[in-house]
Amino acid sequence: MIAPTLMAVLSHWRRQPLQLGMLVIGLALATALWSAVQAINSEARASYTEAAAQISPDQEDYLIGDAEFIELSQYVALRRAGWLVSPLLIGEFGDPGSRIELLGIDILTHPMAETLTEVNTPQQAEPLQPADLLLPPGRLFVHPETKLPDTDLPPVIANANVLPGTAVGDIGTVARLLQSGSRISRLVILPQQPAGLPPLRDIAPDLIRQSGSTGADTEQLTRSFHLNLTAFGLLAFAVGLFIVQGTIALGIEQRRGMFRTLRSLGIPIKILLSFIFTELAIITTLAALIGLALGYLIAAALMPGVGATLSGLYGADLPGSLRLRPSWVLSGFGMALAGMLMAGVQSAWSIRALPILAPPASAARGQQTLRGHRWSAAAGGLLLLAAAVIPIALDGLFAGFLFLGGLMIGAALLLPLLLSLLATLGGRLAKRPLSQWLWADMRAQLPGLSLALMALLLALATNIGVGTMVSSFRLTFVGWLDQRLASELYMTLPNSDDAREVTPWLEERGVRVLPIRHSDERFNGAPMEVYCVVDDATYRDNWPLIAAQTQAWDQIAQGTGVLINEQLARRADLAPGDPLQIAADWQMTIAGVYSDYGNPHPQAIVGLDRLLAERPQIENRRFGLRVDADKAQGLRADLQEAFDLPATAFIDQRALKDRSLAIFERTFVVTGALNLLTFGVAGFAMLTSLLTLWSQRLPQLAPIWAMGVTRHKLARLEVLRSVCLAALTAVLALPLGLMLGWALLAVVNVEAFGWRLPMVLFPMEWLRLFAMALMAAALAAALPALRLARLKPADLLRVFANER
Repeated sequence: MIAPTLMAVLSHWRRQPLQLGMLVIGLALATALWSAVQAINSEARASYTEAAAQISPDQEDYLIGDAEFIELSQYVALRRAGWLVSPLLIGEFGDPGSRIELLGIDILTHPMAETLTEVNTPQQAEPLQPADLLLPPGRLFVHPETKLPDTDLPPVIANANVLPGTAVGDIGTVARLLQSGSRISRLVILPQQPAGLPPLRDIAPDLIRQSGSTGADTEQLTRSFHLNLTAFGLLAFAVGLFIVQGTIALGIEQRRGMFRTLRSLGIPIKILLSFIFTELAIITTLAALIGLALGYLIAAALMPGVGATLSGLYGADLPGSLRLRPSWVLSGFGMALAGMLMAGVQSAWSIRALPILAPPASAARGQQTLRGHRWSAAAGGLLLLAAAVIPIALDGLFAGFLFLGGLMIGAALLLPLLLSLLATLGGRLAKRPLSQWLWADMRAQLPGLSLALMALLLALATNIGVGTMVSSFRLTFVGWLDQRLASELYMTLPNSDDAREVTPWLEERGVRVLPIRHSDERFNGAPMEVYCVVDDATYRDNWPLIAAQTQAWDQIAQGTGVLINEQLARRADLAPGDPLQIAADWQMTIAGVYSDYGNPHPQAIVGLDRLLAERPQIENRRFGLRVDADKAQGLRADLQEAFDLPATAFIDQRALKDRSLAIFERTFVVTGALNLLTFGVAGFAMLTSLLTLWSQRLPQLAPIWAMGVTRHKLARLEVLRSVCLAALTAVLALPLGLMLGWALLAVVNVEAFGWRLPMVLFPMEWLRLFAMALMAAALAAALPALRLARLKPADLLRVFANER
């Protein structure tokens, strides 16, 4: 009995290949989008781990300064006290367009030194000697794929053990390149320490000990981005599960008669359920394999956009390659199995409760489904109430995503009941009998279409919310660029000595020269750039200040005040009037806060004289030149001819804006692609529901046809019904999407990036999304409608001979 019973259960899919295809495709799409997100996150975290290993290979603890670099005297004091520590110097080198990270290590003590010197390139005829690394000009080790800046560098040695985008050398060599003097970024605490050491707090009380096992700083900084991607993956997976749930439920519904017969023949319910879950496991394995392959391709296609996002918003580098890692493969399989289990449990429970001698009674089950929608609406209302309480009770990024999750799921659970009420209202307002039947039929079909409409609601709301966030960001960013990039021409000289000749030459010709100089500092252990400005109307008229004291620019010019960016103000809870400890012996009063979109790090601005008084050795190579716009190109040509400057030394304002906007567009390609994929899956969910419900539609359509409504008109009404449901769903998705956009701008953006953006509405974008939703619904209904138009009258007459 076992084998024949199993064959009988599986024979349904042989008779219904379309349903089987929809089930496999639905689960494969859900698995693909989830595994793609996990693959991207896994690759990024692996990159962060490799970056952390460059600093602390064996995850040793390390020391950082409280508000600045570690001084050489502190390192000497620790060594004299017996502590075995190895110094590190970290900084960026090169022009803004081609910068690399320099990592200076002590070749004699750092654990990484062994991996650098043991690998020799074919071009290296003799092994490296310690003197080659320690004495000028020194050596730099770089990954073979690293693009080096077009500046003078020591001899470079290719080494695959170095992270791409990073150059490693002796700390003395790196200090000369960075012109950092005797400063140290951090001290690695070596694993083997002698006994009886004095406490660190007695020797270096200003240093902070951090655990090397906590991962790279970059991973902490980018946690919001990965949490955002994971939320997208879960949303896409949930949308895909709507397809799976609807197909499984229909397969169970269509086999109820067979299950009743098998039970009557003596097949135990446990064996029957085991067969159902066996077939689901087989289908899940097949779908998961397809989904993992698709997920790999999607992740590989999105990796360049992810790299642009991480680099543009967080300053984190991500390699462009994608490796097959067990973590995301197992995660994809696990989610596929869990999703199929969730989708199949409800249907399996209905089989367990199926009376052996009861007729199918589909109408009664439809009434039970409507009652279930009331329960789901109640659950949705509770979730919305909980979501409203979360921002009041909790803070932080995770609380923001909890709020979004409760909002989205609660609204989705409310959707069927809201659509049912709207359909009832439409039926009462309708005057003609056929219109009344159309509204009543729409309400009757909601149980079968509710999951697909939930998927459409979530996809539309996500597109509206994320689109509002991105478009608001873009509009604000463009306006901010117009303010910040006020100079008509930007110049970078080959070295600082050239400024002594170029600057007077420009001033003689009436050009206002704005030096762009900065010093790399530390604030609470994180890198901070301190820039300078001169007292010029360019800054007073164009620099956007969010909050400021009266006469803020006068304080900057006098050297008594400092401006900080919004990121620093929010993260450190600082405001105008508060003191800012830039270095151990350098404290200033905050005069104002300015917007600084796209910068992941703290930043401050002081007057030029004050910066030179504190840091007289900073380079003097970059300048903004204020000149009439029509004279900018002529000035550029004159400078090139007079001082033999290369063309790459100049960037005009328009080119710089175009480059910044191009980076912006690449930054959000990931969210745009995931939005489209989610929307596509939602449209596919509608198609799946309509196709799988096709066989159940005939008992409702046959009587209408028998009363004189032609098949072609019924087909048009089928399309109209789907379009009406999509339109009602789109209308309900609008407030949900706007609420999502507000949460992204006011909660998630602030926690993730450190800045808050104004919310701008884009009604034309809503109309485009509405049109896409209606088009998706019309296309999804087209195939069932075409079948109905071509249906033979005999097939409709045969309905009246059936018990249903």
